[in-house]
Amino acid sequence: MGLSTNQRLTGLVQSEIRAMTLACTHMQGINLAQGVCDTGVPPVVIDAAKQAMDQGFNTYTRYDGLVELRQALANRMRAFNHMTVNPESEVTVSAGATGAFHCVCMALLQPGDEVILFEPYYGYHVSTILAVEAVPTFVSLREPDCKLASEDLEQAITNRTKAIVVNTPGNPSGKVFAVEELQAIAAIAKHHDLFIITDEIYEYFLYDDRTHVSIGSLPDMADRTITISGYSKTFSITGWRIGHAVAAPRWSSMIGAMNDLVYVCAPAPLQYGVAIGIQELGDEFYENLKRSFLDKRDRFCQVLKDIGLSPRIPQGAYYVLADVSCLPGNTGKERAMFLLEKTGVAGVPGEAFFQGDQGAGYIRFSFAKTDKDLDVACERLQRLRGERRNQSTFP
Repeated sequence: MGLSTNQRLTGLVQSEIRAMTLACTHMQGINLAQGVCDTGVPPVVIDAAKQAMDQGFNTYTRYDGLVELRQALANRMRAFNHMTVNPESEVTVSAGATGAFHCVCMALLQPGDEVILFEPYYGYHVSTILAVEAVPTFVSLREPDCKLASEDLEQAITNRTKAIVVNTPGNPSGKVFAVEELQAIAAIAKHHDLFIITDEIYEYFLYDDRTHVSIGSLPDMADRTITISGYSKTFSITGWRIGHAVAAPRWSSMIGAMNDLVYVCAPAPLQYGVAIGIQELGDEFYENLKRSFLDKRDRFCQVLKDIGLSPRIPQGAYYVLADVSCLPGNTGKERAMFLLEKTGVAGVPGEAFFQGDQGAGYIRFSFAKTDKDLDVACERLQRLRGERRNQSTFP
């Protein structure tokens, strides 16, 4: 037979997010492609992780995480997400929210199962579904405000549909699903007996007085909803890889088994640091986080408007899709590379988030940067004004 890779890898390509990060590094640019979130880490989180190392939290934890973290998560979800969670049987701490999503897909999906995602979607969700040999299908959110039409969702369901993925606040769209939309999704899921897999990693990044609602908190939804989140973004510790999945015990046990198989456990002292951060950081921390990122959003979107790259103003998370159809090129990649070459600022081509040709007209930027770096990025983007004066440069 000869040497070959597994056929499930067919069609999987390197993430455009990673590709643009590498291109940005090569050109020594400013990386607004990847949501690395290089803002400051709360000192209490760092100090607790250091203390945990000194105190011997350096060996394997239980496969589903330290009891301190599972209890802290359960307490926080009761207060913020309005969900009653048993830390002993319903929480699995994993290698980031991405790792948790992978374990959920391995545990619950069979080859050939169809999984519905809303477009624009997060590419890692699609790749993970493909990696377990399930089939992603897509429902486009309606313009201009990324609204869900329940009839579009209903029409996408077949006898092979197993789950619906909900990402709120959304990456890359910044959409925050309204409670009415979540209720419509819940009703359809109950009617067709489907899982809901919800990625809520950006749940604390909310703007313009919006409120986060976990679909698992809605009536009769706890048993069929798997809630995925983490503190990678909230505490600016994306490199720590601490995320979690919350599900009913019968699903959680299988998710935990997959987590044990793939990751064994998340890093013990880092779990402890997150646990102490959750316990000790109160409402003021979360309010300051929202205010800080609201300011970043507004400053960055204003620059995009000024240079003619019209932004979709995000309702949450820390990404913005900008209309770059005025830039030279026929694809999002060509336009993203033009922008990187002319300004030294990297974004992600829109094709990474759309199935059709629509993505070619967009670039996604992350504004999860220090104020200093964001200011430099904004100054560099202003160079496009000079380029526009040369009419031969633009179509």
